[in-house]
Amino acid sequence: MATRRDDPQVDELRRLVQRLFRRFGALASDATPCGMPISIPHAHALMVLLGRGELSQQELGGDLCIDKSNVARLCAKMVAAGHVTQRAADSDGRSRLVSLTAKGERVARQVESASASRFSALLRGLPDKTRPDVLTALQHLLASVEALPSVPAAHPRTDR
Repeated sequence: MATRRDDPQVDELRRLVQRLFRRFGALASDATPCGMPISIPHAHALMVLLGRGELSQQELGGDLCIDKSNVARLCAKMVAAGHVTQRAADSDGRSRLVSLTAKGERVARQVESASASRFSALLRGLPDKTRPDVLTALQHLLASVEALPSVPAAHPRTDR
């Protein structure tokens, strides 16, 4: 049985996913891959809130797969941008509920439109006959990612 370091498929998958992330623009901190001048987490939060309505910070963090300190910072940035409001939950004053403002809804709709255009262009770049196979492969890859154990919160810092 091949170990991770000996398996060329592992290396190829890793190389391709990393290249996909980089080329798609997922590493940019100040703009989305579809050209919106906000961070990717900000854009995704707006789209989640547009689709689901008011959520607690905990629910929003769960949807975005980010921890509570990161979702709190993200929400603070979105409040500062005028995209969301926050209020204490009626049932638990410690829980913060997040909802889109009118401005946030407009921006969320712009993000949705720009994202749809970008993904439409991406799909058009694939031969018609391979599109179903690509989508199936991505569904399998997502299921595999979702089945992975959670990443431990405490990793040794590499920036020191």
